[in-house]
Amino acid sequence: MATLAAHLHAHGPLPEHSGREIRALTAASGLTGHGGAGFPTYRKFEAVAGSVSSRAAAVVIANAAEGEPFSRKDRTLLTHAPHLVLDGLALAARAVGADTLHIYVPAASAHIVHAALAERPGHRVTVTIAPETFVAGEESAVVAAVAGKRPIPTTKGVRITERGLRGRPTLVQNIETLAHLALIARHGPQWYRSRGTEREPGTFLASISGPLHRPGVYEVPYGISLGGLLDAAGRNTRPLQAVLVGGYHGAWIPPDPTIEISRAGLARFGAAPGAGVIMPLPAGECGLLATAQIVSYLAGSSAGQCGPCANGLPRINDTFTALAGRTPRPDVVDELERLSRLVTGRGACKHPDGTARLVRSSLHRFGVPVKLLPYARQAVTACPRLALSLR
Repeated sequence: MATLAAHLHAHGPLPEHSGREIRALTAASGLTGHGGAGFPTYRKFEAVAGSVSSRAAAVVIANAAEGEPFSRKDRTLLTHAPHLVLDGLALAARAVGADTLHIYVPAASAHIVHAALAERPGHRVTVTIAPETFVAGEESAVVAAVAGKRPIPTTKGVRITERGLRGRPTLVQNIETLAHLALIARHGPQWYRSRGTEREPGTFLASISGPLHRPGVYEVPYGISLGGLLDAAGRNTRPLQAVLVGGYHGAWIPPDPTIEISRAGLARFGAAPGAGVIMPLPAGECGLLATAQIVSYLAGSSAGQCGPCANGLPRINDTFTALAGRTPRPDVVDELERLSRLVTGRGACKHPDGTARLVRSSLHRFGVPVKLLPYARQAVTACPRLALSLR
């Protein structure tokens, strides 16, 4: 872990920007959330700051929950640069007028946070342990956990930015976003925009796993090519048939090395960088079986509090498992289309939507014709029964 002294030697002291100046810097930089959704950070700042009143100061929660099984970026960031995260937390608090600061972190990284906070006695930050479950990092689940409740998403009603933790305006921000904010405050928006693309500036942390010589976490610019990203992780000579981008709620894309890893570059595949999880699938392994294992995990990882998760996802899992096992009934693809449509947009959170997106993506990428995706014309090919190690 980097000490505070080493951190200050590398980055210098944090500038004394006002809240208004921080919001302006954030807007000019084009910084977006790095927790998965990619929402413009300054817009969240403005929403929270605009909800602050004389009776209710804001709350800021740094979100380090990492329930995605193959994401390693947040724990890597805390291991190597915890003080950048705490600097960003302090800046975000100033930006929105917060007087209460929290960090929500898995138990495995809590000691790092406590050690960093011990070096900063003037910073009062409450540490809450985040369970390592898939939905525990959703922002309403984060607020619930910090309030001492069960860490599950809640039905969307009043926005958290208006009434979050204990009824106060609340900002929940991924820790990678906060670390970028700490650097932008020191070096300026144009420095941040010097990498990435014009529409998507900056860098992101990519968690790359699979058949590679050097899997791990890499900082890369938005707009990097898929080939460049895989080369950074030591791509081996085994050919690929697809790459899962965006993690378990992501989408499969072809292994074309020229594809740009950005929201704009991936949009035509129904994909996005998300939280930066990249998983190549070698040729010869069955994409439907790989997806079936993920869908099974997702069906078992819901909060189980609403119909789409409690009933829809188990049905999708059973139907997709039959398809991948080569024992489907004749209407299996139509049934998957129907179930995916039923669960999308109807859950207490986006967990059903993300699962349905992965299902649709796999039907397209691995050759299943489906009315929802008319450009997929290829018939289902035989899938060998392979024991894939995706979990």
